[in-house]
Amino acid sequence: MENENNRLSAMRHSLAHILAAAILEKYPGAKRAIGPAIDTGFYYDFEFPEGNVPSPDDLSDIEKRMRAIIKKNLPFAGREVSADEAKDIFADEPYKRELIDEFSAKGEKLTVYETGDYIDLCRGGHVKNTSEIPADAFALSHIAGAYWRGDENNTMLTRIYGLAFENKEALQRHRDLLEEAKRRDHRKIGRELDLFTFSDLVGSGLPLFTPKGTAMREAIVAKIRRLQEKRGYESVWIPHITKKDLYEKSGHWEKFGDELFKVTGAHGGEFALKPMNCPHHTQIYASRQRSKRDLPLRYAETTAVYRDEKAGELLGLSRVRAITQDDAHIFCAPEHIESEVKSIVAVIKEFYTSLRMWNEEAWVSVSVRGPEEEGYLGDRGVWEKSESILSDIAESIDLPAKRVEGEAAFYGPKLDFMFKDALGRERQLATVQLDFVMPERFGLEYIDAGEKKTPVMIHRAIAGSLERFLSVIIEHFAGAFPVWLSPVQARVLSIGEKHKEYGRKVFSEIRRAGLRAELDDSDETLGKKIREAKREKIPYLLVIGDAEVKNGTVTAESRDKDSLGEMPVEEFIDIVRKEIN
Repeated sequence: MENENNRLSAMRHSLAHILAAAILEKYPGAKRAIGPAIDTGFYYDFEFPEGNVPSPDDLSDIEKRMRAIIKKNLPFAGREVSADEAKDIFADEPYKRELIDEFSAKGEKLTVYETGDYIDLCRGGHVKNTSEIPADAFALSHIAGAYWRGDENNTMLTRIYGLAFENKEALQRHRDLLEEAKRRDHRKIGRELDLFTFSDLVGSGLPLFTPKGTAMREAIVAKIRRLQEKRGYESVWIPHITKKDLYEKSGHWEKFGDELFKVTGAHGGEFALKPMNCPHHTQIYASRQRSKRDLPLRYAETTAVYRDEKAGELLGLSRVRAITQDDAHIFCAPEHIESEVKSIVAVIKEFYTSLRMWNEEAWVSVSVRGPEEEGYLGDRGVWEKSESILSDIAESIDLPAKRVEGEAAFYGPKLDFMFKDALGRERQLATVQLDFVMPERFGLEYIDAGEKKTPVMIHRAIAGSLERFLSVIIEHFAGAFPVWLSPVQARVLSIGEKHKEYGRKVFSEIRRAGLRAELDDSDETLGKKIREAKREKIPYLLVIGDAEVKNGTVTAESRDKDSLGEMPVEEFIDIVRKEIN
């Protein structure tokens, strides 16, 4: 399998070179930047002469040129060059020359690869000959803008993306997957189901939730609250703005300073809209003397944080500037860590089981530091202890866990819960984070047998960002949500004028029972009402006609189980409640 992956990566990297060769053939004035292999294919960044930038309509011609190059059966030949020779080769290529200077300054060797008349600066990893590339196993997919080195202060380049797989069939499967992803796009479904909107007057990355979208948010928050309240969590509240001093003390100001929304008060002082909640919760803990008998303390809060994300990185609910976190922090003694983490894992398991996402494909990343220790707070001994504790806990409860380097928070290691959605895409959602560092930075203490000790802090999120979580769930279910999460759980459909009064009575009764319901007593035909309800993927429809009015019943139809038949309203309510529970 590893050899197959390496071969596919080499093919994708080679196609990036062939793309660049085709571009220089068609657009001789283009300047090349970088062109790596990626998970689904490859891309290459170019600067094109003004007025001569390719459009999507040009991709088919560029593809033809690439296939013509492949047919020539050209070898990929690499050789080492000096910095001066490299600069001569790429004399008219400013981006390549910048890379040459950077690599030379680091003492790295420089290599170039030639394919026919084409030559590129590259570390390697190619097929031996273009004949190894199936001409029908790749396709150029789209064009996008990309800043050089990802810095918005640099030149905006044109990035051309390509898909590449081991054969034509695999390419087609991926294309089918992309089409299904478009159908499930949360932005599209969000509009269709009237869940959320954006306004230019409010600002990009700042979603507005409609009554239906808000019902979903509240259902998620309520479910998490029910799960954690029985485990001793208490609700707290904190303001949305704070002095910079708090984040300087925690280390967030230095680490995330560029992502903060900063505010200067009219009467002096520098403030920030909070980008996270943990430093505030430390101050609730620090507000009074604590004894070991008080521990563990479990503070929970669902609240918004704000991060100044770059406009080009915002994407529907997936990446926003106003982020609602279902956040909690546990302050405990070291001997409490294992039981507290296990309790959090139990909540995560129960929550994601209700979404049918806790299955054999779910796994847990034990996210630890990378080999470079810069950027992490605390000493090595504390980190090794923290990482060992989380690894041991994961093993003791048989979590499908693996160690992943470089994914820790800057203050401690994590258990990150990874789930696959309906399209097989991996999503990191819940997290448990172990923190010995922040309590020490804030001087937190508790008294144990007359001795002052420093508590441990455990950060945890079940859904994480509600906005990002909803983007995942909308796409996972394609809008056909489990009953407990559906914004409308049942719709009452009265057939004609003489059925409206009883329909309103049924509607009121199921609303009083706590179900989220709607009434459609419009003058449209029953067929049209049913089609509209099915388009909105409402779990249950209750039809009211002559028989139902006469018998004091409803005829229930399930989105997932077809017709349930005629029954008393109380029986229907009981069915839905059991499904929710």
